[in-house]
Amino acid sequence: MIKAVVFDFDGLILDSETSVYLAIQEIFSEHSSHMPLEVWQQCIGTKDFLDPFEYLEEQIGEKVDREGLRAMHHERVVAMLDGTSALPGVEDYLEAAKELGLKIGLATSSSRAWVTGYLEKLNLLPYFDCIKTSDDVEHVKPNPALYREAVKCLGVKPEEAIAFEDSANGAIAAKEAGLYCVVIPNEVTKGLVFGDVDHQMETMAELQFKELLRKFG
Repeated sequence: MIKAVVFDFDGLILDSETSVYLAIQEIFSEHSSHMPLEVWQQCIGTKDFLDPFEYLEEQIGEKVDREGLRAMHHERVVAMLDGTSALPGVEDYLEAAKELGLKIGLATSSSRAWVTGYLEKLNLLPYFDCIKTSDDVEHVKPNPALYREAVKCLGVKPEEAIAFEDSANGAIAAKEAGLYCVVIPNEVTKGLVFGDVDHQMETMAELQFKELLRKFG
């Protein structure tokens, strides 16, 4: 019996992943270079897998101001996200889960400040019973620690929870932690191979939450 749902954040609740990639592409273009999507996709859902500005240095054969470009990138992402809404169906799923009495968690490789700040802007923070971020674990996704901590915090067994993910790294983490996993790719992750997940759909808006639950008994 499903007793809880655990959401990823970036690219799943808010399409920040597209903005992050577009901002990287802008900076690379300004340095007469290019960040291939297939390289960037390996970074999505995790941290410290690839330093994009070290990669830029390798491509152009010269040093850059990494910290300055990192700050510029962050500013551009924030500007792109200004005024954006949650992805289709997200709030409906949260509302439906709450009405059914399910516990609601969040497990993300991003920082607590980043996530809670945007959840507040989207008026979604009150839905969550537990939030686990990179601040809470030594290793982020694809390591299963975040999901293990989330279900422990929610007081449910892993097999009693469904994870909602947009990335391959996130899906690996959810399945290794023992949760069911539903994948909803975004513009920068839709070409990925997600492996042994339990269901995949284009948006949460394509299937009502109660209908999805029936797939899990």
